[in-house]
Amino acid sequence: MSDVFLAIDAGTGSARALAFDIEGRLVTQAGREWSHPAVPGHPGGTTFDTESGWVAIASAVSEVVERLAGRRVAAVAASSMREGFVLYDESGAEIWACPNTDGRARAEADELVAEGAADEIYRTAGDWVSITAPARLRWIARHEPGILSRARHLGMLSDWVTTRLTGRFFTEPTCGSSSALFDIRARNWSPELAAIVGVDPGILPPVVESGQQIGTVTRAAAAATGLPVGTPVISGGADTQLALHGIAAREGVPTIVAGTFWQTTAVVAEPIIDPERRLRTLCHVERDAWMVEGIGFLSGLAMRWFRDAMCPDAASTAQLTGSSAFSVMEEWAAEVPPGSNGIVATMASVMQADAWHQAAPSFIGFDINDAKGSSRGAFIRAIEESAAIVAAGHLDILGALTGGRAAAEGAVTFTGGSSAGALWPRVIAGVTGLDTRVTPAPEATSYGAARLAAQGIGASLPPMGEPDRVVRADTAEHEAYRSITARWHRVYRDVVSISGPDLPPLFTPPGAARRPLAPRPTTADHLG
Repeated sequence: MSDVFLAIDAGTGSARALAFDIEGRLVTQAGREWSHPAVPGHPGGTTFDTESGWVAIASAVSEVVERLAGRRVAAVAASSMREGFVLYDESGAEIWACPNTDGRARAEADELVAEGAADEIYRTAGDWVSITAPARLRWIARHEPGILSRARHLGMLSDWVTTRLTGRFFTEPTCGSSSALFDIRARNWSPELAAIVGVDPGILPPVVESGQQIGTVTRAAAAATGLPVGTPVISGGADTQLALHGIAAREGVPTIVAGTFWQTTAVVAEPIIDPERRLRTLCHVERDAWMVEGIGFLSGLAMRWFRDAMCPDAASTAQLTGSSAFSVMEEWAAEVPPGSNGIVATMASVMQADAWHQAAPSFIGFDINDAKGSSRGAFIRAIEESAAIVAAGHLDILGALTGGRAAAEGAVTFTGGSSAGALWPRVIAGVTGLDTRVTPAPEATSYGAARLAAQGIGASLPPMGEPDRVVRADTAEHEAYRSITARWHRVYRDVVSISGPDLPPLFTPPGAARRPLAPRPTTADHLG
């Protein structure tokens, strides 16, 4: 009956609440899947519904509180997807919000590129303008000017959770820096970038470091969640950085944080800005650390879609065996050899922040005359191989940026929801040639938030323990994956070319001549 520390995670695909005890053990959890509606008339646009979102979060928290049966929640901290943000009016009511998937501001991003502002933003903030606040705020000014004139506060999505709990407005460097309005070296808002966008700096909230108490649970929040009034609320942060904090990631061993999207990351002691504008750099949890990452869109979401659309029987089979639908799906995929019997899944490309062209999600190479070879297991394995190949591309870039320091120990850590799988770590080891260290539990992001919740009241949770599995890279399998990887990149390039103009190479494998860097007239095609 000892105290617990509550983590609330507003992720891309779900809202979750998890309680951990002082030893770092997961006590109980609850979640609610959600999705983000399209914006009519604006291709690529998605909105974040703050009302239904808060209902989902409050419901998950209430379920956890009920299961705790009187056990005290000592403190709460929130994590969230990045890039998404909320605008509030003078009364503190939400008047506009978007998730990280919102891609409606392409024209405004193109304008920032043409003006040369995108380069300055990248040099200062470490991220491009494709799906970050500068282009989105310009979109609001153009299409919904009344919203911007009424805005008195801006908060990222993890900030929004804490504001709902406390009524106070703050941000912290990990999620705040994903706005592309931060000076990542100063770990604070950049007045110069705010001026470029034309946003009133007065709407940007004060910045505190992660792990500091922001306020306490209000009466209204207590009524919605079941948390006691006065429960301390601590600044949390961005999902990827909190996952790295949860596992105590260090320089020398990169980490794949595998959720709805996959982030392939390296912790660095200085804010490295990619001179070829491929990856992005954000503030890490610790004051003297930053994080460089490449993002693989759809990697986890593609598996969830395939489960729901193509494998309705996997859940019923899982109930009989006491496993999960994803475990059943991986058993089918494990029967298929590397290369997925020729099937290639085009779900996401290796990141090129300033010209990031995504292919339409598709499968290539299946044989309708060979039902056994083109089985569901082959499609599932193709999804997993696609994610691993994109992660390997990001690892190659991280190695180049850090002079080989990123993977100096010959291993990669695999954490997040996808790490619960049995096959996926083997595929990663085969594709990358690196020993794949799987964390003891996939809830690294929430555990990082719980560690910060404890820190905020002077307590301490240990970092997540040593990996419970290490999948060694098989030399023969890695050699087989070289040609499989090369074919995947060729196919991906061809699929992109079907719907777009003649484009520069999406990814140049190590050892090949790299393309010259030149300004581009267009920015990313987000999610195809």
